[in-house]
Amino acid sequence: MKPSATNLVEADEILVLEFSETLPIGTGILSIVFEGTLNKKMKGFYRSTYEHNGEKKNMAVTQFEPADARRCFPCWDEPACKATFKITLDVPSELVALSNMPIIEEKVDGHLKKVSYQESPLMSTYLVAVVVGFFDYAEDHTTDGVIVRVYCQVGKANQGKFALNVAVRTLELYKEYFSVPYSLPKLDMVAIPDFAAGAMENYGLVTYRETALLYDDQHSAAANKQRVTIVVAHELAHQWFGNLVTMEWWTHLWLNEGFATWVSYLATDSLFPEWKIWTQFLDDSTEGLKLDGLAESHPIEVEINHAREIDEIFDAISYKKGASVIRMLQSYLGAECFQRSLASYIERFACFNAMTEDLWAALEEGSGEPVNTLMNSWTKQKGYPVVSVRVKDQKLMFEQSQFLSSGSYGDGQWIVPITLCCGSYEVRKSFLLQTKSGTLHIEEFLSDKSDAVSAWIKLNVDQTGFYRVKYDDNLAARLIYAIENKYLTATDRFGILDDSFALCMARQQSLTLLLTLMDAFREELDYTVLSNLISISYKVTRTVADAVPDLLDYVNQFFIRLFLYSSDKLGWEPKQGESHLDAMLRGEILTALAMFGDDLTLNEASRRFLSFLDDRSTPLLPPDIRKAAYVAVMRRVSTSNRMGCESLLRVYRETDLSQEKMRILSSLASSPDPSIILKVLNFLLSDEVRSQDAVFGLTVSREGRETAWKWLKDNWEHISETWGSGFLLTRFVSAIVSPFASFEKAIEIEDFFESRNKPSIARTLKQSIERVQINARWVDGVQNEEHLADVVMELAQR
Repeated sequence: MKPSATNLVEADEILVLEFSETLPIGTGILSIVFEGTLNKKMKGFYRSTYEHNGEKKNMAVTQFEPADARRCFPCWDEPACKATFKITLDVPSELVALSNMPIIEEKVDGHLKKVSYQESPLMSTYLVAVVVGFFDYAEDHTTDGVIVRVYCQVGKANQGKFALNVAVRTLELYKEYFSVPYSLPKLDMVAIPDFAAGAMENYGLVTYRETALLYDDQHSAAANKQRVTIVVAHELAHQWFGNLVTMEWWTHLWLNEGFATWVSYLATDSLFPEWKIWTQFLDDSTEGLKLDGLAESHPIEVEINHAREIDEIFDAISYKKGASVIRMLQSYLGAECFQRSLASYIERFACFNAMTEDLWAALEEGSGEPVNTLMNSWTKQKGYPVVSVRVKDQKLMFEQSQFLSSGSYGDGQWIVPITLCCGSYEVRKSFLLQTKSGTLHIEEFLSDKSDAVSAWIKLNVDQTGFYRVKYDDNLAARLIYAIENKYLTATDRFGILDDSFALCMARQQSLTLLLTLMDAFREELDYTVLSNLISISYKVTRTVADAVPDLLDYVNQFFIRLFLYSSDKLGWEPKQGESHLDAMLRGEILTALAMFGDDLTLNEASRRFLSFLDDRSTPLLPPDIRKAAYVAVMRRVSTSNRMGCESLLRVYRETDLSQEKMRILSSLASSPDPSIILKVLNFLLSDEVRSQDAVFGLTVSREGRETAWKWLKDNWEHISETWGSGFLLTRFVSAIVSPFASFEKAIEIEDFFESRNKPSIARTLKQSIERVQINARWVDGVQNEEHLADVVMELAQR
């Protein structure tokens, strides 16, 4: 039976086939002859370019998530429509052709060969994958015989060996943790030169950006090693959470991404405990808190009505808030009970689809706790609480309210798992705050009643809860004393600092108080705490420059003094046997000192960079401090002194290591000269920069904000066309719009995009404009602080 009419509804991306007679009820076979384009949009079935023996070659790659399998072949392209796939490829005979399953037959016919693959298990269309090109590979296998390979460009096989080792060990770990073995006979991981996301978990054929899979012993930094580990662990977690058990619909995307994020940290901690990765997890948690503090945030379970809306929810809510609430729930239920219940859930839904409620039911059954009731407040409504705590008449008084970075008050309410310590980690208390407010008698958990007057009290112990805490002045002062005397763990020091910064930005606490707290960290040496301290100091510097520019030099002076202690401890040279974390910290501290204008750092960076230009293997500039040197060089680049910029571009052009190119791209826009910023931004649009990488160069210096905004407007049509509807387009909007801090600019941005908005950037645009308004309110608040100047000058000169 042939259809009498076919209608392609492009707006809804569906094909309607009309038959002149009624189709019989029962099983039928629909045959469609189709053809498509090997496009260059990094979605669907696309081509990636690379060089082989100096000759430019094409590679054919698929990227189907979330809804682009339909670009390659006609299908019911929704996660719940699982099917088995039997794939055959006709390709040039000299190329390697990979798919989800092992090859069962390969027939060569002259210049072509026909490659047939085993039929796949039941799987969703977004997980089907094909890769064709010239490759080298490194190979290993698990104890139960799963063949694992890392494919990469010819000549780079050695760079795949670290990821290969991580993959084999991680598969073994997950088999034990989930109590279910990996379900396919092989696992291939492929480094793709042009790749929009970080990686993609295609069943049995995982694809990656080169920076997320390859590690070069000589030229990769410690941070690159850590990224490869976490990304590989994340994608392999999907082989269970996402591929074996799949979300029913994109509303439940967080089941895939939140769990894979959380489990990737679990695996990394098991493989490299010395990295203290659960402390570093707080960076992820903070990203979730930042986005979820916006009125324009969205619930973890978000309504999706059209395929074009899906890309925008691959964000910090689905990944990082998702992972954080899982960690909070695991902490509440206990690790063993949580693991047992997860294994039961995976066994029950293997090869099928599941919703959030199915997971809660499994955890409820395994723990006996009302998980569904407890967690609905965290997944079905946006936002999170700030818990205010004060002491009154030997009682701790708690009150929760929705935290918003704007300083407004929301009406959300949560069931909050409160944990607290008083004066010691031996003295702990935990309870559920299920109402707006609550009270706790201190004598219930303090043996020495006199401690109630002076002991430090820390809520949200180890930051396992997804909420912020606001202390009264007395409790805040006790915590500063505890930080200075090193009584608190790194995770708790991080939490106090991060909450204080968020409250300051929301104008619920003064900048004066935040700076006083930051001063208590002057002898801090923990990587994660210092990394956050640096991030906060950058934001404070920008705000002071907008609000009270006369104080900017003093603030920079204070931050230089704040980071000199750790800088002196670490120095420029790597120490024999030093930790992975110290190697990462050295680069971040030196970058910060360069940004704040420390002359000694700028001079030394310049000296080492000149040696590097003469000899790319010089020990004077190892990979961990290269970005710091590049930023320092760019801070002194101007229209009248372009040499540093030209030298960096030469290094960019000469290297074939993607990680080195990323270091350079992310440093170029550090120049304080707007004309240099414009030159850098135009370079991002040139053929020399892969379209996937341009977004790494968009973090421009404060002095270049206006130039970047004008550039975005002038080039919007080209940018919108080149980066299409994918999530990379949203990065252009957020990176260039969000740093502004005036209500007038927010209106100007709204006006520009009024006729240029589209569904794929709508949510990001609203969030970015909201951030501009938050920044503007913060600037207004800082301008009205009475004693700020006195405190800043005193801190700078102490």
